[in-house]
Amino acid sequence: MPEQNKLYLAPTPVGNLEDMTFRAIRILKEAGVILAEDTRTTGFLLKHFDIRNKMLSHHKFNEHQTVEGIVSRIKNGESVALVSDAGTPGISDPGFLLVRECVAQGIEVECLPGATAFVPALVNSGLPGDRFVFEGFLPQKKGRQTRLKELAGETRTMIFYESPFRMVKTLTQMAEYLGTDRKASVSREISKLHEQTVRGTLSELTGYFTQNEPRGEFVIVVAGK
Repeated sequence: MPEQNKLYLAPTPVGNLEDMTFRAIRILKEAGVILAEDTRTTGFLLKHFDIRNKMLSHHKFNEHQTVEGIVSRIKNGESVALVSDAGTPGISDPGFLLVRECVAQGIEVECLPGATAFVPALVNSGLPGDRFVFEGFLPQKKGRQTRLKELAGETRTMIFYESPFRMVKTLTQMAEYLGTDRKASVSREISKLHEQTVRGTLSELTGYFTQNEPRGEFVIVVAGK
């Protein structure tokens, strides 16, 4: 059984359900309650692994309100497991606020190792992986160009997440601020049926995704200066 008075962060597959670890399945089966970013998405996962525990909704729109109640549950002896829709909670997904509050209250937190999208994308890219910086999603409007200007001098490999709707715009802006000849790699649908990695300069990648409509979830890996 999981220890009482503990928060577990359980990574879930970013694509293939076989990427779920035996340990994560056990922890979710034994937890008092499972916090899910989207209960429908997590419901599908739980059904697949025959996990029948109670779920509560915990996402970026309600996490400020729910943190206090969750901490109270853990203090009262309940073990709680947090999952996101895909990957490791807290990496461009809800989790940070809850972890911070648990740490502040002296509650033990344990993050299980498991799936996350940016590691396979970085390793697949062929770009240096010994030193890198994870940027997640760029600001959508205000501060976007400022951030790209700041990153123009970054010497480490840079990793970004992006949606299909902003891919061409993002690659175009990256080429403008980081240089058209800067080497980069784009991975999409990691661990899914249509997984693909395209490598080239930022200019070449902009051209490719202008010609081929972006679909799926993307990780962009860009060489440092």
